[in-house]
Amino acid sequence: MQTLCVVARIRARKDKQEELEGVLSALVEPTRKESGCIRYQLYRNNQDPQDFAFIEEWADNAALERHLQTPHLRSAAAAFSLLAEGESFIGRYSLIA
Repeated sequence: MQTLCVVARIRARKDKQEELEGVLSALVEPTRKESGCIRYQLYRNNQDPQDFAFIEEWADNAALERHLQTPHLRSAAAAFSLLAEGESFIGRYSLIA
């Protein structure tokens, strides 16, 4: 069975970079404990400190859908309107090679 890779990007407001980093970092530990989570890593762009990305790997789409309903993710998402700017990007990818 093929796993699901997710790339999720979010851009911080200029004056809210550190605050957003804290909210995003707090997602890592509880998410890694979720059933079906294979990999969940948070990155910050070296050339643009407002740009954050999660690189995720899930056992399947159902595991990702369960993750999207968790209290810790819903709580973080509520803070995004105050800390982030623009549209977030969430892409679901399948391995080709």
